[in-house]
Amino acid sequence: MTLEQISEAIPAYAKDLRLNLSSVFNQAELTPQQAWGTGVSTALASGNPQLYKAIVTEAEKHLSKEALEGAKGAAAIMGMNNIFYRFQHLAENDKYSNIPARLRMNIMRTHGADPVDFELWSTAVSAVNGCGKCIVAHEKTLVDKGVPAETIAAAVRIGSVLHAIAAVLDIEQA
Repeated sequence: MTLEQISEAIPAYAKDLRLNLSSVFNQAELTPQQAWGTGVSTALASGNPQLYKAIVTEAEKHLSKEALEGAKGAAAIMGMNNIFYRFQHLAENDKYSNIPARLRMNIMRTHGADPVDFELWSTAVSAVNGCGKCIVAHEKTLVDKGVPAETIAAAVRIGSVLHAIAAVLDIEQA
């Protein structure tokens, strides 16, 4: 499916999602690389194959190979980290916070994309996956690097729209 076909597949009750999809990649707060990398990473995190393939196909027009792989890598690593660190955060036993993760996270240093963009993608994926501990850590890194709150919110906006579209498509295609 193309992104246009994805948009057409969104049912009438979710018209707002269709309208948001038509504009969410053109936010002034984001560069095309930031927007489309966020799209790739959050579509992957959202888990709908048709949406993911449509986003990647469109993103390939806007991203270098390194940025595309970096966005995918952000989703992959955060898929693992969000579970581990969300558990640490939510467990009532403080002992878990002192136990090392002992999980390989090499992609966080070797992704080849712009480091700020990778942090932005990681933040948006963490929002999709609902990991407060990771949201706080990655958002702080972005703020420390001078990224405005409006830019961070714009990336999360993409993730929220794509996650909602993925959920609607999943249930409607079931």
